[in-house]
Amino acid sequence: MPFLRPYWRFLRVLRQFLPLILAWWRDRRRFLLFGGRRAVSSEERTRRAEELLDTLLTLGPTFIKLGQLLSTRPDVLPPEYVSVLSSLQDDVPPAEWEDAKRVLEAELGPTELRFHEFDTEAISGASLGQVYRARIDDQDVAVKVRRPGVESLVAADLRVIRWSLPVLLLVVDEARAFSLRNLADEFDKTIREEMDYERERRMLDEIRANFADEPKIAIPDTIDSHSSERVLTMEYLGGTKVDRIDDLDRHGIDRTEVAETLQRAYLEMIVEHGVFHADPHPGNLAVQDDGTIVFYDFGMSGRVDEFVQDKIVEFYVAVAEQDIDGILDALIEIGTLSPQADRAVMAEVMELAIQDARGEDIEQYRIQQIVGQIEDSIYEFPFRLPKDLALVLRVATVVEGVCVTLDPNFDFIATATEYLTEEGYREETIRNVIEDTGDQLQRSGAAAVRIPPKLESALDRVERENVRVKAEIQDSNELLGLLAKRLLVGMLAAAGVVATTILYVAASIEATAVAAGATVFLLLVLYRSFRRRRGIRAQPQFTRQNLRARRGPDEE
Repeated sequence: MPFLRPYWRFLRVLRQFLPLILAWWRDRRRFLLFGGRRAVSSEERTRRAEELLDTLLTLGPTFIKLGQLLSTRPDVLPPEYVSVLSSLQDDVPPAEWEDAKRVLEAELGPTELRFHEFDTEAISGASLGQVYRARIDDQDVAVKVRRPGVESLVAADLRVIRWSLPVLLLVVDEARAFSLRNLADEFDKTIREEMDYERERRMLDEIRANFADEPKIAIPDTIDSHSSERVLTMEYLGGTKVDRIDDLDRHGIDRTEVAETLQRAYLEMIVEHGVFHADPHPGNLAVQDDGTIVFYDFGMSGRVDEFVQDKIVEFYVAVAEQDIDGILDALIEIGTLSPQADRAVMAEVMELAIQDARGEDIEQYRIQQIVGQIEDSIYEFPFRLPKDLALVLRVATVVEGVCVTLDPNFDFIATATEYLTEEGYREETIRNVIEDTGDQLQRSGAAAVRIPPKLESALDRVERENVRVKAEIQDSNELLGLLAKRLLVGMLAAAGVVATTILYVAASIEATAVAAGATVFLLLVLYRSFRRRRGIRAQPQFTRQNLRARRGPDEE
């Protein structure tokens, strides 16, 4: 019965995830209901991540998409999970043609009347849709059809995810609970957008218009008369898949030039246009014989606003200049690093990231390794990572992987720096810094003029003993209240010890036992208050000691 489907699905999902949930729970409480935390090695996390990957593949389309989204969220999962899930490709066998035909004809009408030719053998299959080749008049086209029955499966799985969320929240800390709630809402929106082919058509047309004057970038044109919410028809553009190195060499294609063109295209999308193709794995990129890059599948695409664009530029410029303070400022302003983070420690992390990322030449380093180190620090300082910024991080790492496949000596940072310089972003950033510095100096000069009269007035009031001081204490962690409670409980416990001693000498055993019991209870309350890791006894999440541990004994 259809209405029971989500309930059966929930039981199946729970059964698949139960071993991992119990393992995560035991990491927090060794004996589930009590006990301290367990230490988990990087190798153990990697093994669990591989189990999670198998589970997501077993559960089907919705959970494959969930895994792809999780691979962009280092604020939710440790780096080992992000690394393993990044390999998750949305490549599954296509549905039977007869089932897909029903969807196609329900949207467009009889296939024989709408298309002059139609190849019923799918050329690619994914979890949400599949693609066929066809002809309209004398034009070759690609027809993307939503997978039959996927709507009801996704709807049931989204309900299951919402029902499962409270169970997951039991095994994560408070810092990640907020991220998980937002991730669930975000995933609901993302997967519905990806199933909406009308939205994909609009995004594709917008990005295609942005590259209309770029001869080395090819994006298929859409056929509006043969497209709908569940069917997307576009011109067919052939080419060699970008990771088929031998075929590219056979066609005499300059792979270094292709890598540079690809990276510059993504920089232009993110930094200048504000709308970008967000799934650049090799299956969605091809190269024509003249070196033109073809982009496929715009179901996963994103937008960035002007503020985020500016901060991304500042980040790239700071990395190019090896300006550690500039890197930290950009990360804080963009919202990916807590302002409360220890800047000195984070500066060391950034310095290590750049040092580790350098090649034999001191100017050669790669952005993927830098992002990897940043993701490590993100996990230590939990926060909410905005969706489109997570997509930008994912795009940066995947594109660099493709570029390095094309040219093992490809320098991501050098190409980015060259692009920013040519487009004037680098000079603009420096000019903005100079202008901000000038404004600060101007304000400082004005303040210097105003301070002496105010200081003289204040000293006159002090001399006349006509000064009142009003102090407001900011205590967001309620430390004063905690200290007051400890002081009160400590005084009562001390009084209990004295009372127990007096009663033991001068009164009955029963009265002594009652006083002793009350005293022990107060001592336990006091002890537990000191055991809680909060306030002034909080355990730092990232310390210089574990930074040195990350460096290893040979780097001390």
